[in-house]
Amino acid sequence: MRFPRASACVLLTTVLALVAAPAMAQGKAPFQPEEGQPGKDVVWVPTPPALVEKMLDLAKVGADDFVIDLGSGDGRNIIAAARRGARALGIEYNPDMVDLSRRMAAAAGVAERALFERGDMFTADISRATVMALFLLPSNLLQLRSKFLALAPGSRVVSNTFLIEGWTPDASESIGGGCEMWCEAHLWIVPAQIAGRWQLPDGELTLTQTFQQVSGTLAAAGTTIAVTGRLRGAELELSGGGPAWRGRLRDGALELTRGEGPPITARRSAQ
Repeated sequence: MRFPRASACVLLTTVLALVAAPAMAQGKAPFQPEEGQPGKDVVWVPTPPALVEKMLDLAKVGADDFVIDLGSGDGRNIIAAARRGARALGIEYNPDMVDLSRRMAAAAGVAERALFERGDMFTADISRATVMALFLLPSNLLQLRSKFLALAPGSRVVSNTFLIEGWTPDASESIGGGCEMWCEAHLWIVPAQIAGRWQLPDGELTLTQTFQQVSGTLAAAGTTIAVTGRLRGAELELSGGGPAWRGRLRDGALELTRGEGPPITARRSAQ
């Protein structure tokens, strides 16, 4: 079940009270995280509930997704994703935070879809993720960048406030409403890897790639023209020397259409 954003703070307070009740009944003070408390790689600062929802909206999280949060803290990103029907996994180094997250997921009724494991974010297996929902420092994101790029094309990475060095976001949105801190969500869509030489029926396409940005040359009919383009997952658009090319990488081949022309297939040239 998805809860209205306006009720998120009230819901979080209620859930915290529910998960604290067993420990209080036993006369033991329940673990309560404190904003700014140190962790292995980052200090804990909670993402505002409104921004959690904005991040998941921007990444279009739904029931078909597998969401992973590295350094998941109290589990709010994972629990919110599970409320949308997604399967979700939080990786957190602090065992008290892991226990708290599991209790909060149970209290929210999403424990079957929202799982939490104690682990190191830098060694965690994220290969199953279709969405990474994160609040990490730029240095952490840079260290993890190669793992994000190894995800399946079209996978989404969404971040609270901080950017991934060198990789321009595909979209950014703010929650507005007078927000002063932790207000912006950034989205990256993992691009397919298409750099190299591609044989066309009547020529050759040579491409270089920097993340989702593509450039290169098209040699055909005795002429060579420059092309530039952009990837959105496996979807490609190229322009230069006439109508735009549109297509996608599928099963190792580029399926392309130029303007109103017929579709053609380009295959990688022997290196």
